[in-house]
Amino acid sequence: MAGASLLTLLDDIALILDDVAVLSKVAAKKTAGVLGDDLAVNAEQLSGGIKADRELPVVWAVFKGSLINKFILVPIALLLSYFLPILITPLLMIGGAYLCYEGFEKVWHKFVHKDEVQKDHKNLVAALKDTQVDIQEFEKEKIKGAIRTDFILSAEIIIIALGTITDKPIGMQIIVLAFIALAMTVGVYGLVAGIVKIDDGGLRLLKDNGINLWSKFKRQLGRVMLSFAPKLMKFLAIAGTIAMWLVGGSLISHGIHIIAPYINLLSDNVVNIPMIGNTLKIMTPILIDLIIGFTLGAILVFAQTLITSIFKKPSKS
Repeated sequence: MAGASLLTLLDDIALILDDVAVLSKVAAKKTAGVLGDDLAVNAEQLSGGIKADRELPVVWAVFKGSLINKFILVPIALLLSYFLPILITPLLMIGGAYLCYEGFEKVWHKFVHKDEVQKDHKNLVAALKDTQVDIQEFEKEKIKGAIRTDFILSAEIIIIALGTITDKPIGMQIIVLAFIALAMTVGVYGLVAGIVKIDDGGLRLLKDNGINLWSKFKRQLGRVMLSFAPKLMKFLAIAGTIAMWLVGGSLISHGIHIIAPYINLLSDNVVNIPMIGNTLKIMTPILIDLIIGFTLGAILVFAQTLITSIFKKPSKS
């Protein structure tokens, strides 16, 4: 009997772990878009204006701050799901709208305020060259800013993940959310640490002055790494912005149930197009979410610009 009970217990545990694995995969897929931006934003924030020997300690500090963020957010999300589940969808839509806004605002600021962005960069470089500047204080501000950004993105990740498991028992929700929170944090900041050190790794390889084939290969690899690092950052920034519109648009379209039948109808119609019908059927919902995300982001940014211009205090002459 004892042996049978033990086997039953192990079987139950195996089933639970299997369920957790499946649910975690579903939740991870839903949060993948936000993670793209999370990775790009954090790598961007932590790669500029910090000395090479301080990059990893700064990433470690933000990583610990991110864990604290998750420690705060996961219980809040679970309590919300348990006591006020009706708020999950509206919060997801609000979060989606914020993602749409932030994605468009990044693009808008980069192109409309191009001179301001370049000026800020020059001021940063000049400040870091000034021996009077307190580098440690600058690092602290950099870390605080990254942790604040992480808090917002972490909230989105957790709420999106929670939205996929609200119908599951509370125990299962706790396990899945805890796993997602830890896995995402380790994964994101592990990649961030790798990204911010690519150029340093390339420089180290270039310092090999040997004349043998292995040394030549290392120098060539170093040149490739130095060339690849800025391109990777640009790719992550672009992919992250698109991901914000896709995820935000998806949250809005799923929250407004009247939209779903039209998306399904359009997808069913395009499937009849020869050669590319099946591809279009898959791409149609994605493109619609992207259009919704981009359009809503533009509306929110323009609305904010208009309201700011109306209430802006006139400058004294």
